Amino acid sequence: MILRDVEENDLSIFFEYQLDPDANYMAAFAAKDPADRSAFDAQWKNILEGETISAKTIVFEGQVAGHISMFQLLGKPSISYWIGKSFWNKGIATQALSHFLEMESTRPIYARAAKDNLASLRVLGKCGFHVIATDKAFANAR
Repeated sequence: MILRDVEENDLSIFFEYQLDPDANYMAAFAAKDPADRSAFDAQWKNILEGETISAKTIVFEGQVAGHISMFQLLGKPSISYWIGKSFWNKGIATQALSHFLEMESTRPIYARAAKDNLASLRVLGKCGFHVIATDKAFANAR
């Protein structure tokens, strides 16, 4: 598993991963309309041009497996990642997050996960995150 800068060709793969209904449900805080390519492209344009955003492509065995980023959410540095469903349950998210945290020195750093997304909660726990609060929020995918 390696992390590298996001390339233009990666975006079509990311978009395809975003279309999976199971992945959207687990992510919960997903796009209002995952099939809206214009909105997707606009979001990624903001990500790639954002001065306070760090985004990387996750590559596993030569294939784009997903992406990981750090951004500001409610004024706090926050982590987000998305792994294509065909790459689930291989430890890729844990490896990617661990490596990303080695590269990114900002601390503290936060993450959010739906309380029933046990896989993501395990990834976060393995990488040293712990629950500091719970809340209820609107989730487009739910």
